Amino acid sequence: MDLVLITGMSGSGKSVALHALEDAGYYCVDNLPPELLAPFIALQKQQKAARVAIAIDVRSGVSLPLVPQQLNALRHDAGVALRSLFLDATTDALLRRYSETRRRHPLSRQEGRLDVPERERALVQAIELERELLTDLRDGADVIDTSLIRPAQLRTYIKALIGAPQRQLTLVFQSFAFKRGLPLDADYVFDVRMLPNPHYVAALRPLTGRDAPVADWLRSQEPVARMVEDIEGFLKHWLDALADDHRSYVTVAIGCTGGQHRSVFLVEQLARAFGGRWAALTRHRELDTE
Repeated sequence: MDLVLITGMSGSGKSVALHALEDAGYYCVDNLPPELLAPFIALQKQQKAARVAIAIDVRSGVSLPLVPQQLNALRHDAGVALRSLFLDATTDALLRRYSETRRRHPLSRQEGRLDVPERERALVQAIELERELLTDLRDGADVIDTSLIRPAQLRTYIKALIGAPQRQLTLVFQSFAFKRGLPLDADYVFDVRMLPNPHYVAALRPLTGRDAPVADWLRSQEPVARMVEDIEGFLKHWLDALADDHRSYVTVAIGCTGGQHRSVFLVEQLARAFGGRWAALTRHRELDTE
């Protein structure tokens, strides 16, 4: 059975992720009580279900501490291939979403009876408590930072992850713009803002690092070649150790000023370099639209 566990912060996009999995042919269950996880999996095995997705989060209340131990047992179950995805977002992003939707946080009790400043403070406290309660679920999961991505991007990312080969280390190479903040889901971050910038070449400015003229220009720059070589060398040295440590996913983030040229080019280069041995996915936070 291909089992995907969706968990994470309230307001981070778990419903979007679950709908993406449903579209991909998974039988989906939202907010399954942890006490029912083992019986539910046994029932799905009996029915020979091939693809199942379950969402469990802080709404489980006092039963939430049961989940890490249950997941550990499932990881040793030969009949289950488990993927655990944790959706995260910055506190500012979550505050903005709750403000826009007017929904109440599951750990809030009195938001509706407080004035705006006090209600915001209560919401921040609820978010901080939720982060603490979900720490054990975040550890060991593939983290997706949804702070700055649209629902369509999240759906694409989810489908790419579940399409990667199981029982194999998956590398996620992600480009981003420093001016829009660091991605929360990165295991390694490389800053390439010191490299020659195509932005200052008029003919290249409207293009991206995926376009041939920009790629050719960057390949001709000696510092760019050195940077690619250095990052490749670091990853080649440590990837086997990460795989031996039973890591399922490693996210490598490459950042430049605008997330349009240099970081995009390096992500494409690295994905090609490592795609022969490992499952290598690409994300371009500032470019991806679907």
